[in-house]
Amino acid sequence: MMKDINATSIFAAVVEVGSFSGAAERLGVTKSAVSKRVTALEARLGVKLLSRTTRKLSLTEAGQRYFVHVQEALRAFDDAEFAATELQQVPQGRLRVSAPMSFGRLHVAPVIPEFLATYPQIKVQMDLSDLSHDIVAGGYDIALKTGELRETSLVARKLAPLNSVLCASPAYIEQYGAPLSPDDLTRHNCLLYSYHTTVNEWVFIKDGEETRIEVSGSYQVNNSEALREAIVQGAGIGRIPTFIAGEDIKAGRLVPVLSDYKMPIKEIYAVFPERRYLPMKVRVFIDFVVDHFGGSTPYWDRY
Repeated sequence: MMKDINATSIFAAVVEVGSFSGAAERLGVTKSAVSKRVTALEARLGVKLLSRTTRKLSLTEAGQRYFVHVQEALRAFDDAEFAATELQQVPQGRLRVSAPMSFGRLHVAPVIPEFLATYPQIKVQMDLSDLSHDIVAGGYDIALKTGELRETSLVARKLAPLNSVLCASPAYIEQYGAPLSPDDLTRHNCLLYSYHTTVNEWVFIKDGEETRIEVSGSYQVNNSEALREAIVQGAGIGRIPTFIAGEDIKAGRLVPVLSDYKMPIKEIYAVFPERRYLPMKVRVFIDFVVDHFGGSTPYWDRY
């Protein structure tokens, strides 16, 4: 029986994205072309793979079994191509990158022009968003993520530590004083980042002991740069990542408080689909940003 790997890969795209129109957009073809290839595949196999209604697309039992093996086959096919093209030793092709909004704007976007000049045969498409993306379904080659990683099917590489700092403006400290212990924060206007897993609870670590303080304040926002603006203008004390606060601390616009306490450290990761052969365009991008960030002590922490 003649195999049609194009129809198989189109079927896999439909399942991963969840719609014919989404698969068509990802593959750069028409919706009708996608539908025809899937219908032809079902006719060749003699089974119904997808149940279609006006509102929902779902796999049949045969479709579920087929999809499991299709995923393995396509991964093997990708591995074969990567193994062959690796011999070229020339990073090339389109690189789709996903990154958090603030971190991407401040620390990834500025190095993209240099990366493109270094690797002129790579074209970068970068999406900046604080929403959680499905890397495979979204067609991304790599995503930069912060905090805990939950996708067990992905490979992760640490890029840099993600430290947080508690800080205030010199004007705020002059007017209200600096807290001397975490308990003092209950008497201060604490500005909050609403996307944090513990919005109203700040954690401090000293000599191996953990202290949790419930805080409150007049302002809560879901963007760290917006939070930073309010802190710089003296509205209150806030907890923000050092990759945002570093330059302001250097310039004296922000002052760290409770510096003898540590806050929990997270990590910035590069995550990508698990493959035996990592595409060279992904490998050189990871190496490039790691070299630029500065490893275990990134440049934004050198204040």
